[in-house]
Amino acid sequence: MGTSDGRPAHGKKTVEGEHSHIKEYSSPACMMHEFDPAFMGHAETLPAAGSAQDWVEVRLWRKVKRTVLIERRLALPAGERAARSEAITAALLAALPSHSGALIGFYWPFKGEYDPRALVRLLHAQGMRLALPVVVQKAKPVIFREWWPGTPMANGFWNIPVPAAGEPVAPDVLLVPVVGFDRQNYRLGYGGGYYDRTLAALTRPRTIGVGFELSRIATIHPQPHDIPMDQVVTERTAAQSRGCEPTAPGTGYPG
Repeated sequence: MGTSDGRPAHGKKTVEGEHSHIKEYSSPACMMHEFDPAFMGHAETLPAAGSAQDWVEVRLWRKVKRTVLIERRLALPAGERAARSEAITAALLAALPSHSGALIGFYWPFKGEYDPRALVRLLHAQGMRLALPVVVQKAKPVIFREWWPGTPMANGFWNIPVPAAGEPVAPDVLLVPVVGFDRQNYRLGYGGGYYDRTLAALTRPRTIGVGFELSRIATIHPQPHDIPMDQVVTERTAAQSRGCEPTAPGTGYPG
C-alpha cells in the first residue's frame, strides 16, 4: 500500500499511476539548512499552478524523487539503520496511546522502511490491538484486518504479507510509512493512492507518518487528493505537528 497517496499495495510488480486532473500547490520550506540542495533545484523549475502541464510535471518530479529517496534509504549501513530504528521505536512508544485496547494500524516493512514488527509485538504484550492493511480491489480503499503474533498470513498485493482472513476493523491510530515528507506533514509514498483513498473513506483515525530523517524534503508539491499526516515521527523528531514546531509526544489531533 502507500504513497503521497498510498504505499504500493501487495502483489504486482508495477506501481499504480497517481491521480489525474490535479493542480500543483507548493509549500514553503522550513529548516532549509537541513535539505540536500539536490532536493531543492527541481522545485523551482515546476510550472506555475494552473498551467496545462502542472500535474504532469509534479507527477514526473515525484517519480524521480521517489527513486532517489528509496535508494538513499536502502543504502543505510546496518548499524546506522539499527540505531535510527531504535530511536524511532522510542519516539513511537511516547507518541502512541498508552491505554490497553486501542487499535493500532501498522504496516509490513517494504524497501528499507522502518520495521515496526518489534514495536507491535511489544504493544501487543501491553494489551494493544493491532491491524494490517489489505488490498481487496486495485485502486480502491484498503481494509484493515486484525493481527497478532501467530496470525495466519498470506501474500497480498506486491507479495507483502497480510492476514489471511478476518473481518474489517477500524483503527484508532494509523502508522503510515513515508518515502518522503515535508514541513506540512504531506507524505510522498509509492504512487498508488491507497492511503489517501482509505483516509478519505474512513472515519478519520489519527495518522502518524513514520520514516527516517533522510526522507525529509522541502515539499511534495501537495495536490487536492493528498491528505497530510497528523504527526510525523523520525529518529530525530519524536512528533511534529503540521508546520515546523514539534509537539509534545502523545498529543492527539482531531481527524
